[in-house]
Amino acid sequence: MPTMTANVPTADAGRLIHRLCKHFSHKIDAEWDAHRGRLRFALGECRLDAEPDALVMTCAAETRKALAELGEVVASHLVRFAGGEVEAVQWQASEGEGGV
Repeated sequence: MPTMTANVPTADAGRLIHRLCKHFSHKIDAEWDAHRGRLRFALGECRLDAEPDALVMTCAAETRKALAELGEVVASHLVRFAGGEVEAVQWQASEGEGGV
């Protein structure tokens, strides 16, 4: 299953996890606490982990096309909800998965 990861520098990853998960919970299965979140879309799934100085997002989907779409959805919402703190998300294909 193709996966990709993004490390997004932030001083308050927990706040971003809360905002993303709360927003998406109105339409999809979302669960979260102060340090972790999980978003389950029809396209695939995205895990969110709060590190001391970054938000680590890991997405997985059945196809590379679905993964690219999932990444765009999550990234665009993160940029919107980050209040200027995040300008862009740089996804990296996980080891062994090739380019996305």
